[in-house]
Amino acid sequence: MSTGTGADSAPGHTSTPTTPVAKAGRNSMFGSLRIRNYRLFATGQVVSNTGTWMQRIAQDWLVLSLTGSASAVGITIALQFLPMLLFGLYGGVLADRLPKRPLLIATQSAMGLTGLALAVLTLAGHVQVWHVYLAAFLLGLVTVVDNPARQTFVSEMVGPAQLANAVSLNSANFQSARLVGPAIAGVLITAVGSGWAFLLNGLSFAAPVAALLLMRTHELHPVTPRPRAKGQLREGLRYVAGRPELVWPIVLVGFIGTFGFNFPIWLSAFVSDVFRGDAGTYGLFNTLIAAGSLVGALLAARRGNTRLRLLVAAAVLFSVLLLTTAFAPRFWLFAALLVPIGVFGLTVNVVANSSVQTATDPEMRGRVMALFMMVFTGGTPLGAPLVGWITDTYGARVGMAAGGAISLAAALAVGLVLSRVGNLSLRVNRHGVTFVPSTRPRDLATAA
Repeated sequence: MSTGTGADSAPGHTSTPTTPVAKAGRNSMFGSLRIRNYRLFATGQVVSNTGTWMQRIAQDWLVLSLTGSASAVGITIALQFLPMLLFGLYGGVLADRLPKRPLLIATQSAMGLTGLALAVLTLAGHVQVWHVYLAAFLLGLVTVVDNPARQTFVSEMVGPAQLANAVSLNSANFQSARLVGPAIAGVLITAVGSGWAFLLNGLSFAAPVAALLLMRTHELHPVTPRPRAKGQLREGLRYVAGRPELVWPIVLVGFIGTFGFNFPIWLSAFVSDVFRGDAGTYGLFNTLIAAGSLVGALLAARRGNTRLRLLVAAAVLFSVLLLTTAFAPRFWLFAALLVPIGVFGLTVNVVANSSVQTATDPEMRGRVMALFMMVFTGGTPLGAPLVGWITDTYGARVGMAAGGAISLAAALAVGLVLSRVGNLSLRVNRHGVTFVPSTRPRDLATAA
């Protein structure tokens, strides 16, 4: 989809893999799993992702129980993602400088320790809300390095031919865990309390660490680490700024991530204030979104389509669904609409991620993906407190509708910009409103 060199560039090799890489196939939904190292990685990730989702649910419900405030939940989320906003680009520089596998062993171990620390405090009966705030912030600091390293390590495991498929399967992996994690967390919280969910999350990180240690390093496609040099951060920013096929997907996911992905705030408020439910209801809502997200990830893995028009269309549908769901009058309708929200929300994430990665040169991928994740998740410290305040002040329905409205405005604006850059023009006829090829040449005609 890219007009730049990154779309067709293979990662530089420091060693030649001794086993062939599975060829890309448009209809091969699980093609990446033919690669042993990626199978190990995926297995370890599904275990730790399940624990992560258990902790997310337990953390949100614990904060809500301690404070009774949706704003406090928003503050917790903001603290977890604040380090990404402040230091995310530096994490990308480190990901480009250091070997990915040993770096991930260190970060995954550190993330497990934060879960164990929170478990000890909670099970001992000494946990206070500031403890949860601190744990969330420390987890965010580790994520600054872990996220770009993990994102870019995918290409080193599978090679460029299977990159888009592997990105989609990563999301399917995450959403599969999201189906199981909230359900287990709901049972544990109701039966024995949040502390056991934190404990299991901390222990779950043993799986990805073991998977990384068991990998065959000679079968990887390592990118030669960049030597330390001045100006590498500015170099990454200039690289992105000169490529509209990178800039506009990053801008769009920034708005969607900041204002459209505040489900912990909205769902906890709907459970406590609108539907008068409990932790089990909160877990159910998260499970329904996860079910839709899993479907979206599997469809993306089969489709293999990273065109920007798909990204914009999915963002528009996601935003419209947020607005519709916000005013759903009945519990069953609200719950049912969470499934398509998951489908299109995940489609936005996967298409943006894979399109940015495939359009980026391998030696720049760490910094570019750090910027992508900084914008996508780092905007949460700005959006979560604001959305939490709107939700507390005006109610859950207005809070969700506000997020949907802002996301919709951003999707339409970016769509119009890409239509101009991509050599498309707006046409209104009896069949509706469509984008059609323009007669003016543009650089992104193939990408749009």
